[in-house]
Amino acid sequence: MTDLVAERLQAWNPGDWPVAQDWRDVVASFMASDAGRSLGTTITARLEAGATIYPARPLHALSLTALADVKVVILGQDPYHGPGQAQGLAFSVGTGVRIPPSLRNILAEIARERLDGTLEPQAGNRDPSAASGAAASGDLTRWARQGVLLLNSCLTVEQARPASHAKAGWEALTDRLLDAAEQKPGPVVFMWWGAHAQARRPVASAAAHAPARLHLMANHPSPLSAMRPPVPFMGCDHFAQANRFLRAHGVAPIDW
Repeated sequence: MTDLVAERLQAWNPGDWPVAQDWRDVVASFMASDAGRSLGTTITARLEAGATIYPARPLHALSLTALADVKVVILGQDPYHGPGQAQGLAFSVGTGVRIPPSLRNILAEIARERLDGTLEPQAGNRDPSAASGAAASGDLTRWARQGVLLLNSCLTVEQARPASHAKAGWEALTDRLLDAAEQKPGPVVFMWWGAHAQARRPVASAAAHAPARLHLMANHPSPLSAMRPPVPFMGCDHFAQANRFLRAHGVAPIDW
């Protein structure tokens, strides 16, 4: 059984939260800024007031996916706000946790692309009709370990209060993280799902020899918008497009 107390944020101690070495300067600079200090004050006050805040590790995505390893960026809004759900990875939930509707649509789109043959199976996953065990569970940790940065624009939330920490200051950090991913060497695919994510798209480099980038846009995978125009999420082929782009630039594709 999941230890729900352990899944909560216990205190504002960003110096104790593991992140990959090449993210540390970005994070430290933000935490030392006025915006970072204000955010820490806000969250500390909410904890002292008895608020239950998720996840326990707000920077978990940065511990699993180093900046140098980023191949794909997927931007969500804020963490899941139910007990035992939030992992610190956008859209992901732990093994054994009921799969939320948006993630269910993401997995359904991957399954559709496999069945249609647009998404080629990777080594060890030869059955196009079968999602991997990790994906079927809703745990996307294995994506993060392959270079998929699963980042929310806001990194904490209060129980049963979606978007409760929106505009509290996290966005200033996640904008810096997105800029760093945009500026890193090597090819990167950005998946912008929904107006909220698309509004956060960083300014592309104008340099003549800027690294290769692929920006894919569609509606959010939520049931309210996944099938709607202008660009329905279902049928978007983003996962197949990402892998084709990575292969074309000499980078190993993602085993979705």
